[in-house]
Amino acid sequence: MDTAAAARRFVAVWERSWAAHDVEAILELYADACVHRSMPFREPHRGKDELASYLRWSFASEDTTDVRFSEPLVGRDGRAVAEFRVLAREDGRPTTLAGCVLVRFDAAGLAVETRDYWHSTPESVPALPWRTA
Repeated sequence: MDTAAAARRFVAVWERSWAAHDVEAILELYADACVHRSMPFREPHRGKDELASYLRWSFASEDTTDVRFSEPLVGRDGRAVAEFRVLAREDGRPTTLAGCVLVRFDAAGLAVETRDYWHSTPESVPALPWRTA
């Protein structure tokens, strides 16, 4: 498995699928027994069904206008990290969410573990043009 290729695919699919709220496309990036953690004190989402429920809940009140991911940084043992910035309107109010995702891939290039750390602000802060593609 080429971790760099898996990581680039991961951020590209997340970038376009978050903007479209395409839960099914995002789920294709994950192994069936994945574990996703969103913020350090929340219970993890175990498996694709729990992840799908979390994503649908997250997207329900969000009207996304722009999503950008950085080029992923690739480490050892199938691990990568990327920053993201999302401009949206939640319940009609502008908001910006900025954070990073840490990913561990299996031998097939699927995410088996992801961990998000993010912060939001109740204003529109333009996304950075991290990638040119």
